[in-house]
Amino acid sequence: MAFLASGARAQEVGEERALRKDLPSADVIADLPPDGGPEFNRLIHEQSPYLLQHARNPVDWYPWGPEAFEAAKREDKPVFLSVGYSTCHWCHVMEHESFEDEEVAALMNAAFICIKVDREERPDIDQVYMSVTQAMTGRGGWPMTVVMTPDKKPFFAGTYFPKVGRAGRAGMMDLVPALDKAWKEQRESVLASADQAVNTLAGMSLGTPGAALGVRTLDVAYRGLAGRFDARNGGFGNAPKFPVPHNLRFLLRYAKRTGETHALEMVEKTLHEMRKGGIWDHVGFGFHRYSTDRVWLLPHFEKMLYDQG
Repeated sequence: MAFLASGARAQEVGEERALRKDLPSADVIADLPPDGGPEFNRLIHEQSPYLLQHARNPVDWYPWGPEAFEAAKREDKPVFLSVGYSTCHWCHVMEHESFEDEEVAALMNAAFICIKVDREERPDIDQVYMSVTQAMTGRGGWPMTVVMTPDKKPFFAGTYFPKVGRAGRAGMMDLVPALDKAWKEQRESVLASADQAVNTLAGMSLGTPGAALGVRTLDVAYRGLAGRFDARNGGFGNAPKFPVPHNLRFLLRYAKRTGETHALEMVEKTLHEMRKGGIWDHVGFGFHRYSTDRVWLLPHFEKMLYDQG
């Protein structure tokens, strides 16, 4: 075990050095202005390897802190928060497609005050806004994208967005102008949405039990899943597809409670397609975190302990 730990640490050090190889020396960085100067942004003064990866982005990134939110209030702009970590595949994809792109960066800089957070450095921030993302979208993941008011009230959330929309997923070239327009022309609606999100989160954090779920609530949940069920490939919705075991457990209980055979059929079809697809590791066993396509063929090569449980 000590050998494995030391090997993992050596790999981490190697990765960190690789991430820093195109950065100037500490003495040079110390002489740079707070905004990073013409070659860098404010992240050049950070210690996180993940944030330093983004120090050369044309996006005018701020680290999380009072300066960013003061700028948002002063310039009357919403805050674009992006949370990720250094070994996250889709974080690197979004950086390459959008954050390194001059066209996207120009839109972001004009519309937002942009903040980058390393979830491994600030797990507290990650936890709060992951709850926001899951509450607003029904799913989560990284890179996590949250747009909020200068008072830290979120009104939009998501995960990965490509530069140009595809396969039903919005692209940054359309998303940024749409959010900018909503902020400028539909401010009351945006603020009302933000207040609703905050109230929802406050209710979640109180931990007080609500009333027992009625039959109607269970029926609505069942119909929602049935409406999104992929009868050909199993699972729900389009790519990417996650196993989401709690949905399957709900359907099993619903089938037992009501005798609804279609609920059981959805579970069986989904598990069968997952088992024969690439999301199941046929060599090392276990399930990968999700499938990048709708047929469970091409997995995201990451396994989570909680999925194996």
